[in-house]
Amino acid sequence: MAETLGRRRLRFWIVTVATLLAVLATASLGRWQLNRAEQKIALQARMAERASLPSWDNAALLAGVGGQEARAVTEAHHRNVVLTGRWVPQAQVFLDNRQMGGRTGFFHVMPLRIEGSERVILVQRGWVLRDFQDRTRVPDVPTPDGTVRIEGRLAPPPAQLYQLGEAAPGVIRQNIDLPGFALETGLNLLPLSVQQTNASDDGLLRDWPAPAVDVSRHHGYAFQWFSLSTLLVLLYLWFQILLPRRKRNSHGPDAR
Repeated sequence: MAETLGRRRLRFWIVTVATLLAVLATASLGRWQLNRAEQKIALQARMAERASLPSWDNAALLAGVGGQEARAVTEAHHRNVVLTGRWVPQAQVFLDNRQMGGRTGFFHVMPLRIEGSERVILVQRGWVLRDFQDRTRVPDVPTPDGTVRIEGRLAPPPAQLYQLGEAAPGVIRQNIDLPGFALETGLNLLPLSVQQTNASDDGLLRDWPAPAVDVSRHHGYAFQWFSLSTLLVLLYLWFQILLPRRKRNSHGPDAR
């Protein structure tokens, strides 16, 4: 009987320690999700603050991100700009499988040589429907000669889509990598892009989605982790304390 009691006590402490570790782990994961939500809320506030600041011109842009420090580039995202320069049409690219307004087509991107500088910035000019009968056909997008003025919002380079194998050079591509594109073209590219927003007679759509962060997902995950943590505590209390006590009370001292 002493041996059986010893085994019960050992099992009790093993279950207790295991439950405690599981509760701590799930509660920590829930707290981590809440922290991520708080970080994204703060990020959203910073994005809104940058968007409300005065627009950068050529000089302000080069002063802000010309040094290419990673932190400065990140802090510049979502800042409005009004730039002047000349298009570099020989380096235009049509990014395939890009959606806008629920339709699939191309993102038309083209470098802009900033006026008064040798620096170049990649401009996401807009979206255009592709020819699905001839997938090699490139849309004819009017590109003005001479100096142009564009308005837009600083943004990271276009998102990378999944592709099989290495990207082949050409005017139609799945993705564009800024460092690789700079080497390929010999252009002195800034490490970010502009999403053009001003109207133009080029037939491109510019219904860019507003910058947003998904906070509700983290709140949902946190709720799941805290729910699991609570469930573990309830199961422990029932099977380790309440149920054995009920059995002892119903069977008397012999239940031991």
